[in-house]
Amino acid sequence: MRRRLSIIAAGLGLLLLSAAPAGAAGSPSPATSSSPIPSPAEAGRVVAQPVVFGTWNDRQPPAAVTYDAHLVPPGTTAVALAVRGKRTVIGLVVQGLAANHQFGAHVHQKACGATGAAAGAHYQNVPDPVQPSVDPTYANARNEVWLDFTTDARGTGSAFAVVEWDFRAGGAHSIILHEHHTDSSPGSAGTAGGRAACLTVPLS
Repeated sequence: MRRRLSIIAAGLGLLLLSAAPAGAAGSPSPATSSSPIPSPAEAGRVVAQPVVFGTWNDRQPPAAVTYDAHLVPPGTTAVALAVRGKRTVIGLVVQGLAANHQFGAHVHQKACGATGAAAGAHYQNVPDPVQPSVDPTYANARNEVWLDFTTDARGTGSAFAVVEWDFRAGGAHSIILHEHHTDSSPGSAGTAGGRAACLTVPLS
C-alpha cells in the first residue's frame, strides 16, 4: 500500500511539473505544447488510475497485464493520470521495471487483453486513413500520445505529454509499454518494438 501511495504522489507531482513550459529543466520528457496545464475551466475530467501489473487471467482480467516478464515483472506498479479538456495532459509513473532501459509508451484505442494486440492501434486525434499508421504526418507526438521514458537504476520511470485536443468519447482505453523508444522516421513512425505490457485506463 505504501508503495502504491508513493507512485500516486509522484504522479500528482508529475502533472504539476507539466505546468512548466515545454523543454524546461527537470521535465521528465518533452511535452508537445508550451502552454500550461489546463485551467479548471478548460479541464473536463481528471483521471487517476493506479495499477499493479500481473499475468493475464480470463476469469479475473487484471487492470494491468505484463507480456514480457523480463522488462515488466509481475508486481510492477504504475499510475496513469490525465487532465482532460481542450488541452489534455497525460502522465505516467512506473516502479519496478527493468533498470536503465528505454521504453516506448503510447495511448491505445482498446482495453488490455490476453495479448498485446488486444489494445488495438494508437489513439490518433486525426486518424490516418492507412492502417497500420507509419506515416509521420499522422504518427507523431502531436497527433498521438507518446510517453517514452528511460528507467533509472531502480527501475523507476516517468513521462508526461501535453496535446491540444481531448479524446473522443470511447476512443482511448489503454496505455501500452513497448520494448524501446518510439521511431519517428517515415515508414516506421510510431513503432517502438514489441508490446511489453498494458494498463487499462479510462481515458475516454
